[in-house]
Amino acid sequence: MNQPTAAVVGTGFIGPVHVEALRRLGVKVKGVVGSSAAKSKAAASQLKLEVAYSNLSAMLADREVGVVHLASPNRVHKEQVVAALKAGKHVVCEKPLAMNSADAREMLEASRRYPELVCAVNYNVRFYPLSLEARSMVRNGEVGEILHLHGSYTQDWLLNPTDFNWRVLASEGGGLRAVGDIGTHLLDLIGFISGLEIESVMADLRTVHPVRIRPNAATSATFGKKAGSAGTAVSVDTEDYGSVLLRFKGGARGVVTVSQVSAGRKNCIRYEIAGSKCAMAWNSESPDELWIGKRGASNALRLRDPSLMDASASAFSNYPAGHVEGYPDTFKQLYRAVYQDIAAKRRSRKPLYATFEEGYRELVLCDAIAESHRTGAWAKVRD
Repeated sequence: MNQPTAAVVGTGFIGPVHVEALRRLGVKVKGVVGSSAAKSKAAASQLKLEVAYSNLSAMLADREVGVVHLASPNRVHKEQVVAALKAGKHVVCEKPLAMNSADAREMLEASRRYPELVCAVNYNVRFYPLSLEARSMVRNGEVGEILHLHGSYTQDWLLNPTDFNWRVLASEGGGLRAVGDIGTHLLDLIGFISGLEIESVMADLRTVHPVRIRPNAATSATFGKKAGSAGTAVSVDTEDYGSVLLRFKGGARGVVTVSQVSAGRKNCIRYEIAGSKCAMAWNSESPDELWIGKRGASNALRLRDPSLMDASASAFSNYPAGHVEGYPDTFKQLYRAVYQDIAAKRRSRKPLYATFEEGYRELVLCDAIAESHRTGAWAKVRD
């Protein structure tokens, strides 16, 4: 592929993940910009990058940079995306796309004004090879009519009241946290695999720790080492846990649970999809195994094996069977799909990566979840 040069915004947990994945694809990453000049310099030095940009404007003014990867806090996504598009840069934006659906709608409209630029949302979980295989099974008719599904995304990095991160504050990350941060990953994934569209929801959310301790002088980075109990008490206005009943167009039903206070679960995504011909279940802690459930035959494990998988899935699986492909590989494969479109100088009509349209729909879905929790009733997903 005729690869353009990339640059990354954000120096926390996820920014370096973007850099590493791009390098594995052979994409040049020229530089990085953080929330301060000091953070930019430290990250550029650690990641062995050519440039530590002083600010976003300096990055956007660099004519060599053709693609901007936004791994910054949610509250700045809108202004950064709009600025990058105006500067003629392709954009890969971390999820959720925005703080709320209104901002996401503005970003979507901005992307439509620049149809020559590729715009993607970083829902990397789509690119586990066996989730791509599960999607192909649905589309090939192997699963039959989908009757119901359930899934969960659980973590423990915010289990204690002394655990703190900018995401716990609605002013920094948006009104929904567990749902917005990891729940949108899960909801995007089940929609991507099943092809079903959620039409209404019934949500129950809980803030386990309404007060958390913001550390006085220590990191509050995502999954970072915790500082202990010294700090300032801060009121929390986002949820730690949530369960959501789902009704899909066509009649299927579902339920998802998300939690960032589940001891021992570091980053566990699970789903089970029940169809009229078979069921499928997958767990990110065993990413190379897809369970296939049968009524009149023995159940089976479909192992990741590119030589046996559907072509749409094997194209994004680079290692032979028995050589596990996991979390870092999903970023590489997502960017492979994005940069194929960039090299082709056009947006695919139905790309495997999440588009800004899909990123916007996830925020509309979050609106319905918040409304349902607030009213204690079913809420329709409105566009």
